[in-house]
Amino acid sequence: MLFSGKDTFSRERKTELSAFQKAAELRFKNPSLLNLALTHRSCSNEEPAKALNNERLEFLGDAVLGVAAAACLYGLLSDRQEGELARVKSYIVSENVLSQLALKLGIDRYVLLGKGEEQSGGRAKKAILADAMEAVIGAVFLDAGFDAANRFVLRQIEDEVDKVLQNRHRKDYKTILQEYVQKYLRSYPVYRLVKRAGPDHDRTFWISCAVGAQEFGPVSGKNKKEAEQSAAKAAYDSIVAQGGLEAARLLQIERQ
Repeated sequence: MLFSGKDTFSRERKTELSAFQKAAELRFKNPSLLNLALTHRSCSNEEPAKALNNERLEFLGDAVLGVAAAACLYGLLSDRQEGELARVKSYIVSENVLSQLALKLGIDRYVLLGKGEEQSGGRAKKAILADAMEAVIGAVFLDAGFDAANRFVLRQIEDEVDKVLQNRHRKDYKTILQEYVQKYLRSYPVYRLVKRAGPDHDRTFWISCAVGAQEFGPVSGKNKKEAEQSAAKAAYDSIVAQGGLEAARLLQIERQ
């Protein structure tokens, strides 16, 4: 058991947690789980008495979110192949999307941060918000089971899924690729300007993207940002086509 079931936080904190639950349409049997989900490691680092933080719940929530999102897309996108499902799922569970969902729920107002993180603008950091969002999902799972967690996830992602179905979502392949590579290879994509041509007012850039020992491209664009996005898309599409995670593992082996 993680908790004794006895709440030890202040009346003010209880009020904040109640407000969050109302906004998120949740009702925790054990509010301590929710409080833990909203406790960043910077808080526990500065206050040894608060040794626990939301990292373990984030780990659990990431898995629950993945299953819920995959099942949702599998049912809705019955005409799409595995590669397309993987691409859409990567967008849905990306740091950009999760941080925006966290803001909609007001997580930035309720997350507990250490003084240093607070002063450095931690409440606006995408990584902290996205991690807290996953931790809340993990907390719902522990408190009420998978069905409740699944319903919560679907309520949060339904608008993003609609954007995908209507092709209105922003496909930021640099972010998608970076998060994928960080997660499975613990490294970063590397972009290289291969060449550029044309006059200043009408230049074309060719950029390649290296992941592990493999280089993808070069791909052209009218500016560096556009070319890098195209190179990232080429790399990601190729990795997914080669088998996704298994390809990532092979890239890791080649890199060593």
